[in-house]
Amino acid sequence: MQPQQLEKAELFVANTLILKKPFKWQHPIMRRLAALLYVVENKSIDPEAIQQSNDLMKQHTKRFSAFRGPSSFHIAAMLSLTTDQLTRLQHTIQVHDLMKEIKFRNSDYLVMAAYQIAAQVPPDQFQHTVERAKSFYDRMKEEHPFLTGHDDYIFTAMLAFSDLEVDTAIAHMEQFYRELKPNFSAKNSVQTLTHILVIGDGGPEVSERLLALSEAFRSRNLRMDKTYTLPSLALFALLPAEIDLLVDQVVETYDWLRIQEGFGAWSINKQELLLFSSALTALQHVERLQNEILTSSMSTTITNIIAAQQAAMNAAVAGAAAAAATSSTQS
Repeated sequence: MQPQQLEKAELFVANTLILKKPFKWQHPIMRRLAALLYVVENKSIDPEAIQQSNDLMKQHTKRFSAFRGPSSFHIAAMLSLTTDQLTRLQHTIQVHDLMKEIKFRNSDYLVMAAYQIAAQVPPDQFQHTVERAKSFYDRMKEEHPFLTGHDDYIFTAMLAFSDLEVDTAIAHMEQFYRELKPNFSAKNSVQTLTHILVIGDGGPEVSERLLALSEAFRSRNLRMDKTYTLPSLALFALLPAEIDLLVDQVVETYDWLRIQEGFGAWSINKQELLLFSSALTALQHVERLQNEILTSSMSTTITNIIAAQQAAMNAAVAGAAAAAATSSTQS
């Protein structure tokens, strides 16, 4: 494994282990996602800052607020990385309220979408950006009424603070969807692929590259065509790196992580481990792009895609955990 890749993997493992004791009641996936957020910033995890952010949310939200739901730990981790936690929280709450006013449904995904907008857009653009997000969502719903739902909120937010025109972007998504749909069974994740490819300004050759990546991973006995890992293919398809190099680096990271404490077969399943291995590999290339010839804007876009992908997984897992807890209580 390359030194830079190993350094990120070691930081990820260390951050995950540090969180285990102070947040032992949190789902392990949520701890790993928080650990990854800190890796994105090349920082060691700060449990005290996360706890302070969590306390801040309790002070400024009502008891049954979505900000205190299953996604609260993820939001607290993101807040802990900001220089002004209170202002970012207040802005996120403001955006969240604006999104509910125009009929976005309350959910963990909505909280995360609101955070994305609050983090990327100045306050005087909140209303405009929220309206753009709703336009993107409504058009996506027209095209795919059964596939489009709460889990698309994060990507509609990212589309909203881009400079993409709504109808042009939707048409581009539909083109990608038609090209990729026959090759994958997880149709909802195929729709997510189209969001990422359009946000990343994927060209006409990107679908072919994505399919080549899928086959390359399959040849190494790693399936990237599952619900949580399929979006990683879109991310890799946008990176100007050799396919064999990307696959080799994911495999190396996967094999290294598997033998670390807390990452054995009893602790984390294959698909989740593959997800984190892919994210760590992509982050290495994002930094390389930023340091060389591509603009910081492109680097920021790819980093946001990684963060949104993890957030979507977090919300899905949190929702499942909450449903399981309710079922256990009622039985």
